[in-house]
Amino acid sequence: MTVSDRCRVAVIGAGITGITTAYTLLKRGCEVTVFDRHPYAAMETSFANGGQLSASNAEVWNSWATVLKGIKWIFTPGAPLLVNPKPSWHKFSWMAQFVVSIPKYEVNTVTTARLAIESRAHLRRMAQEENIDFDCEDRGILHFYHTKAEFAAAAQVTALLAKGGLERRAVTPEEIRSIEPALKGSFYGGFYTESDFTGDIHKFTTGLACACERLGATMNFSAEVLSIALGKGKHLGVNWRSTEAGEGTNACVDEFDRVVVCGGVGSRRLAASLGDRVDVYPVKGYSITVHLPENSDQEAAPWTSLLDDHAKIVTSRLGSTRFRVAGTAEFDGINKDIRAARIEPLIKWCRTHFPGMSTRNAVPWAGLRPMMPDMLPRVMRGRDTRVFYNTGHGHLGWTLSAATANALAALIAPEYQVDV
Repeated sequence: MTVSDRCRVAVIGAGITGITTAYTLLKRGCEVTVFDRHPYAAMETSFANGGQLSASNAEVWNSWATVLKGIKWIFTPGAPLLVNPKPSWHKFSWMAQFVVSIPKYEVNTVTTARLAIESRAHLRRMAQEENIDFDCEDRGILHFYHTKAEFAAAAQVTALLAKGGLERRAVTPEEIRSIEPALKGSFYGGFYTESDFTGDIHKFTTGLACACERLGATMNFSAEVLSIALGKGKHLGVNWRSTEAGEGTNACVDEFDRVVVCGGVGSRRLAASLGDRVDVYPVKGYSITVHLPENSDQEAAPWTSLLDDHAKIVTSRLGSTRFRVAGTAEFDGINKDIRAARIEPLIKWCRTHFPGMSTRNAVPWAGLRPMMPDMLPRVMRGRDTRVFYNTGHGHLGWTLSAATANALAALIAPEYQVDV
């Protein structure tokens, strides 16, 4: 293939999905330009998530139990799931589709587990090939449960995940303490997935973005994509404007053979402008990064990644001096405000389960997960066959991104294969 024959692809979005997509397209011989309105990669939802690469968390949320909990928690500020009751057509129509997808709960959970297992292999390969240090911890993920009913429900989920090829084993309270001695509390039982692992999504994404640049990608940061001009010719026009230039700056237009929208919660607006329906809703998640400057704090913090099913909280150890705690889901539109009432339960949870670890240096963060009603990401062509989408990964963007990137790249450049 000559340089002039290479497919010119614009990737819109430099989060984990956009960067894994750009990298995979480069490996398949495409000429890639990445657009993002921030000056760096991974500055929004890929900045400070829970850190888990968790096939064991592949269960989709579409169930009547989730709906009933949502109704119960609607007026509880610190609840794991919170819905702003203010009317919104998008929110209520999305929720209606969520309910419609409940009968697909089992098949979608199995599908997600299979994608997650595939994705873990791709991510490991990328990190190894590009020598990316992202504070990876290969210690598995431990789910723990406080009651017999919670544990029994988890056993049913484990059977579903097994259909998707995932092995996770039941553990007793004694085994929980053995797997993670720092964890304090009384538990009925748990499930442990040795094949899952954790890492810093921001460090991985920025490292892979540097690899893309080394491989010849054009990284067009501080560039907000305004629209995509389809036209009648061979090429698509990407209209963009610098976010660092003053007001009144003229927009620029670059031409490409293909455009891939990996714009997170912004994907819906771009899709609608092109006549496509990508019904992502921005589901806000919160996290705290607890810095551990003292030896006593480091010794009191866990190394094994955890998931407390009752509180809907996940944790990851990011090197010796950082501990990430994340949780909650908030339906409140495009709203990135960090609310004290949502951060307080994360702090309290840390003090309950790790009383010897100081939380005096905890940095709060909130990000918007691009979530589809059926909880499955969208990897597809648009009405215009030159336009593609890779978005809607919800709370599993870090986990699923590399698998969907490979699927998307296969649509655009099927003649080039990537070995795992």
